Amino acid sequence: MHGQGFNPIELGGDLSLFIPHAFAPHTVERLAALKRETGVTYTVHLPLWSVEPSTPLTPVRLGSVKALVDIIRATQRLEPEVYVLHATGALAAEFYQMRLPPGAKAVLLRGFQAGARASIQQILAETGIASRKLAIETIEFPFDLTFELAEELDLSICLDTGHVLSGFPGRSDLDAVLERVLPRLAEIHLHDSPLWTTGAPIAYGKDHQALGKGSLDVAALLGQLAAAHWDGPIIFELTVPEALASLDMVRQVTR
Repeated sequence: MHGQGFNPIELGGDLSLFIPHAFAPHTVERLAALKRETGVTYTVHLPLWSVEPSTPLTPVRLGSVKALVDIIRATQRLEPEVYVLHATGALAAEFYQMRLPPGAKAVLLRGFQAGARASIQQILAETGIASRKLAIETIEFPFDLTFELAEELDLSICLDTGHVLSGFPGRSDLDAVLERVLPRLAEIHLHDSPLWTTGAPIAYGKDHQALGKGSLDVAALLGQLAAAHWDGPIIFELTVPEALASLDMVRQVTR
């Protein structure tokens, strides 16, 4: 992929779920050698499958922290540009989508936010990484609560364009979200999605489409980034053919 113009490459921490030695020392050494030989750099997406860093069930939360810390420690010698974290997991997303009285839902979501806060503080303490090396992603959890965590703990943000367009973090205008997160923006997951409308059910699986297949104004987004002189990593969370097609579109709109 590096030879086709992709750099940096994002390493998926969830590989360890199915390939236990994915980040064993000898594997990481090969990745380090590739970095020295080619100049490729890395970001690391920390595990999200089976991980619940915001759960109120303390033993599960602490086990999730250990799984996240293990991947950070295993990959630190690669000097990743950033570690991307889903600060909340599937359980928090499930409660977020439940039909509950607004007051009760607000209390529950604040509880998940508190669990995420405790987990992130522990991750930073145990790994020693700088807080800005940890980027929490815009996922299926209220954007305002996610952004509060970033401000409180001085974290970075990973902006996932498809998630925002799909309504995962709530009704949010992508331009406004980008403007708000720019001072903390460390990485972008760039993919397309149809625009979600308030009141409609979230259409799961409509995100993570190649550029041009949804509602994303690619030229406007890249123009906003250029105007801000932002030059961080942009990652295509797509199949290889979709990523190549999307890279072609980026080249076309930036000529």
